[in-house]
Amino acid sequence: MSKLLVVDDEDHIRKLYKDFFSREGYNVITVATGEEALAAADNEGLDLIVLDIELEEESGLNVMKQLKERHPELPIVLNTAYSTYKSDFHTWIADAYVMKSSDLQPLKNKIKELVFT
Repeated sequence: MSKLLVVDDEDHIRKLYKDFFSREGYNVITVATGEEALAAADNEGLDLIVLDIELEEESGLNVMKQLKERHPELPIVLNTAYSTYKSDFHTWIADAYVMKSSDLQPLKNKIKELVFT
């Protein structure tokens, strides 16, 4: 069973993603901060990270940079409600960029593509 980490400062998003992706057969861990994300990446044997760009206390882009330095092989999907970040060259090190939406199918498809390739 593939293990996903969802990093989002919004509790309802973490719960929604955990419920949805658990039903899809993934083992889902959720955290709210970059510090928790780094600890999980170091200790949990993850297959993929879904990372919000706008975290409450820090930039998800900074967290992604640290994650990629520590675990360059670990796929990261940036997941945000803000399309303006797509043109920011800092997002280019992510393996994918998916806009938040009530339709989780695009995120599901991208995760499946990255985990099973």
